[in-house]
Amino acid sequence: MVESRLTRWLLRAGTGLTLVFIYGPLLVIGLYAFNRNVTQKWPIEEYSTRWFSVAFNDDGVREALTLSILAALGATAIALVLGTLASLAVARYQFFGREVITFAVVLPIALPGIVTGLALQATIVDVLGPIGVSFGLATIIVGHATFCVVVVYNNVIARIRRTSGALDEASADLGADYWQTTRYVMFPQMRTALLAGGLLAFALSFDEVVVTIFTSGAQQTLPIWIFATLARPAQLPIVNVVALFLVVASIIPVYIAQRLAGGGGPDEERAPTIPTAAP
Repeated sequence: MVESRLTRWLLRAGTGLTLVFIYGPLLVIGLYAFNRNVTQKWPIEEYSTRWFSVAFNDDGVREALTLSILAALGATAIALVLGTLASLAVARYQFFGREVITFAVVLPIALPGIVTGLALQATIVDVLGPIGVSFGLATIIVGHATFCVVVVYNNVIARIRRTSGALDEASADLGADYWQTTRYVMFPQMRTALLAGGLLAFALSFDEVVVTIFTSGAQQTLPIWIFATLARPAQLPIVNVVALFLVVASIIPVYIAQRLAGGGGPDEERAPTIPTAAP
């Protein structure tokens, strides 16, 4: 179909307006990170990078960043294990209640974060508290993993459903056991999906606020630090610098995950080598 010049112009204008609508506020925050003055005033009168060194040397920012990274790594690790196991079970085997499992795994990402956070807080305080469990890094990781599992599950199961199960059957016919088939046949087909799901899970955990409020106790991740520091006007320049860092830190894994999930990589172009049993 050949579009008219007016149609092409309208499509380009609509695309531009969409991008401005989405990224305009982020651009404003990015510019405020270079504002020399403590007070925020538009348009910005003088630019400077002074607040970057202040933010870098702030102990509160460093501690919050460290906690955010540790929590995101832990949640991603749990999500990779549980999401992969669930996707393999649903995609490769037929059993009663299979669709219910899919619904149950995906549901946490659709639930309001405040409901998930409230449920986790009640469980930690009332159920696990009497046996010595308290708020900390572990509770943050578990809280984040509840919704990070979804992105890993969706990425892996989509990849498995695009690949043929005939390779698994051929591997078994040639004498390979389950673990050999998993290592040499299934994993090469899934690894880019696993990496993409892991990167998305890390980004999702790194930026999480609502669930973290209910599961962190007195500790502060970087988003929680931003939320708490907004009440102090003198700290707004540092908050803007940290917000800019979060934007950049979120873009990188999401971009890589999008490129990996897009397909066409070497894993899809090259068929895996099917192992044979030793004679």
